[in-house]
Amino acid sequence: MKPKSHSFVNNVVSFASIEYSSISSLPNVVVPTSESKRRIEELEKFVEEVMVKGIDYGLIDGFSKPTLLKPGAEKLCDVFGFSKSVDVVNRIEQWDTGIFAYEVKMTLTRKDNGVIEAEGIGACNSKEAAFNHQNPFTLVNTVLKMAKKRALIDAVLSATRASGLFTQDIEDFPKQLPIKGGDAVATKHQLQTIFRIVAELNMRPEVAKEMMQMMYQVDHSTKLTKKQASNFIQDLLQLKDVSKEMKELEKQQYNQ
Repeated sequence: MKPKSHSFVNNVVSFASIEYSSISSLPNVVVPTSESKRRIEELEKFVEEVMVKGIDYGLIDGFSKPTLLKPGAEKLCDVFGFSKSVDVVNRIEQWDTGIFAYEVKMTLTRKDNGVIEAEGIGACNSKEAAFNHQNPFTLVNTVLKMAKKRALIDAVLSATRASGLFTQDIEDFPKQLPIKGGDAVATKHQLQTIFRIVAELNMRPEVAKEMMQMMYQVDHSTKLTKKQASNFIQDLLQLKDVSKEMKELEKQQYNQ
């Protein structure tokens, strides 16, 4: 086949002589701007009207976006029609030294057509700061669950395009500085108050635990200081008021 000729001027190929038919252009936008905007607005409306602060997502001072919690991620999976499958892609279990680490892949598949929508990766190990001063041999299941939770949140943020609304991992946030004069351990009365309000809210223990990890980097109420316990009680009471208002609103709508 005879090669195509090009015009040369001072050993430079003229642009006008080059054929661009073989050069592929950028792909067209598949989803129109109006449709993309509508989807984002529907997601924001769902978050505002259905998801509950302190249960489905949490807020931390100094951060503009809330962090998505496991109950919220599961709620988004349900409303978007995703089924979940989990695969432990890497694991380290050193029973002689007490070091455990897991890397998990979470796959979200659309229930209507079986198409894989997104995959998320989450990892956790027993040497993380949150597990300091704990018996590593009792943490195996906790570490694995944490890796699964992180993978789930990663996958949900990707599948729902919700990373603009939520942050990823609460564990990645910088730890709060110690509160001056507030290092004394929480009182028995404060702990009893926390247990009572959590029970009144019908809040699952793992949700309360996750809130404490998010705000104070502790995994049990007995590790809270007096000041932290006081703040946590105020947050729970505020959540209780919100829950009460929502129930009253649902009752009014039902009676209409």
